[in-house]
Amino acid sequence: MSDLTIKILTYNIHKGFSMSNQRFVLQDIKASLRQVDADVVFLQEIYGEKQISNGRFDEWHNNSQFEYLADEVWPHHAYGKNAIYKTGHHGNAILSKSPLIEWENIDVSIMKKASRSLLHGAINFPNTKIKIHIICIHLGLFGHERERQLSTLVKRINSHIPSDEPLIIAGDFNDWRGRAERHLHDDLGVKEVFKDTHGSHARTFPALFPLLSMDRIYFRGLDVVDCRHLKGLPWQRLSDHTPLLAEFKMI
Repeated sequence: MSDLTIKILTYNIHKGFSMSNQRFVLQDIKASLRQVDADVVFLQEIYGEKQISNGRFDEWHNNSQFEYLADEVWPHHAYGKNAIYKTGHHGNAILSKSPLIEWENIDVSIMKKASRSLLHGAINFPNTKIKIHIICIHLGLFGHERERQLSTLVKRINSHIPSDEPLIIAGDFNDWRGRAERHLHDDLGVKEVFKDTHGSHARTFPALFPLLSMDRIYFRGLDVVDCRHLKGLPWQRLSDHTPLLAEFKMI
């Protein structure tokens, strides 16, 4: 068994705005993420580009949000557009301390007004031959959307990821009724870290009083070291979601 561990965090950042949309809090999100210091960060609802009226927000950053958050801490990153509009686009992002040796964004949109994608990457730990597949996910709001998107996810994993290579799937599943388990556990053999460790999924939405289990971390080919739900301050003042943190050890 290897002593190598990997700490990952998943977070829907709500495009850098507070739950009420009244405050732009990306700078506070950046500071909070750096305090956690995860090896790999899975982000959803993050702007790749967005033009706003001059002076609307004093701390608005002209560069992409994922580059702003990654600066000097996570030198390797990938971004996949989910939604594209006249003033810019947003989607999923992966920030990593270790090199991303490959990545691809897979369109799983069912409806034009609700664009979605899966961001599939693979990281390699320096000075090792260890390769871990990582998929950042943000599924649709409607059950029929998620069914088709999960079917695409299963096909993608079965066709692109060998069963003996470690895998982490994390993000916003919008699956408050828990129906994704059939695809993820039964079809892929992955486990959800909080359900496997604590007996139930972490409640992550809304941030102020989390009631719904929207965000998940699934894995296979790894051992769980620890998992935490980052609720309370400062997180409840930031996005409308709260983040999940998990640490794994190589088998």
